[in-house]
Amino acid sequence: MRMRLRPLAGRSIAVRLAVSALFWSAVILIGAGIVLVALYRDATERGFDRRLLVHVTTLGSQVATGREALVAGDPLFELPFSGFYWQVGEPGASLRDLDTSRSLVGAALPWLEGTGGELGAVRTGYVVGPDAQTLRAVERTLAAGEGTRFTILVAAPADEISSDVRRFALALAATFAALGLLLGLSTLLQIRFGLRPLARLRAAVVAIRRGETETVSGDYPHDIAPLAGEINLLIGSNRDILERARTQVGNLAHALKTPLSVLVNEARAAGGPLAPTVEAEAETMRRQIAYYLDRARAAAQVGTLGTVTPVAPVAASLMRAFAKIHAGKRLDLALEAPEEARFRGEKQDLEEMLGNLLDNAAKWATSRVVLRAQASGDPDRPRLLLVVEDDGPGVPADRRAEMIERGKRLDESVPGSGLGLSIVADLAALYRGSLTLGQSQWGGLSATLDLPGDVA
Repeated sequence: MRMRLRPLAGRSIAVRLAVSALFWSAVILIGAGIVLVALYRDATERGFDRRLLVHVTTLGSQVATGREALVAGDPLFELPFSGFYWQVGEPGASLRDLDTSRSLVGAALPWLEGTGGELGAVRTGYVVGPDAQTLRAVERTLAAGEGTRFTILVAAPADEISSDVRRFALALAATFAALGLLLGLSTLLQIRFGLRPLARLRAAVVAIRRGETETVSGDYPHDIAPLAGEINLLIGSNRDILERARTQVGNLAHALKTPLSVLVNEARAAGGPLAPTVEAEAETMRRQIAYYLDRARAAAQVGTLGTVTPVAPVAASLMRAFAKIHAGKRLDLALEAPEEARFRGEKQDLEEMLGNLLDNAAKWATSRVVLRAQASGDPDRPRLLLVVEDDGPGVPADRRAEMIERGKRLDESVPGSGLGLSIVADLAALYRGSLTLGQSQWGGLSATLDLPGDVA
């Protein structure tokens, strides 16, 4: 049973508690039902036996007074094969030596086990009648005189006991079924009430993830209050690490860019044939430094709770900027970004990724560039899809992977460092996302970003 319940119970605490409570409630109710039916059967048999014992006593008194024609006192003992029988005699005696009720019609009943034992003791049990009918029998051995014993056996149909017990069992089953239903409902209500603090804690963590608050606040039961405190400590520690990483990245950027600027200025001032080479290599180093510093900064920020960026304002700002930059091409820049589309990450990283994709699309587009944002995935694990399409010449499928390689440019005549799409792919990977290149609906390039999203 444990192995069967484990896959279901492992899905949630509520299911685990409900299954466990309902299972043990069912076991207890079924066990109680079996015990109660057994007790009721025992009580019914004792009551039935007392009725039969009255006839045993009546017959015994008649034998003791020497009455020859024995009568049990119930007309049913006179009807042939009625199921109500009595017989008086010595165990082991032949049929003709027994006194029997007229209902036996010349037949005899088997004696109970232990017949002829302790004098005056009452024995009860079940015997099989003439028509293979199950009978409840009461038997008693008495003394008729000095050294003389006789046994009286009175039997009646056991169907009365069975039907009475059956009616009780059905009524008990209906009662316990209703009780089980009420217990199940009360269990579900108790679980719902008991887990409410955990639901509030989850809502508080979700609010932090969305950037609506910075810490878990509120009163919680003593059982989970330490958990809320540990979450706040973890969030604080995460923020401290992030701030230190940002400071170190900034210091490193300043420490590297200043010597490079000095080298470039000295090369320009000194002139000579090597000056252009020094300037070009210094610019390459500056780009590489900026690239790796951006990656380090992004890696430090990825997964920070409470960092959520709406897509629409960032995308609209970038679209306006590229409209001005490429005003001479008269591009039709279209934005389709619903207000609820949100990126679970830093605004600067979203600007970096969208900026590089839009820059690449605007360079190659003939007349139009479209940016679409769409929320997708499970509500508990939302995703954000960003698609940038253009109507340029496009890229053959077998060469699209080369575009994501760092420093790789398929057309050297177009200005650029070749780092744009590789930066996008690296940033997306840091956020456990991906960049996929394909063909747009107009034959140009389609770039799809799959990133962690958030529900507004």
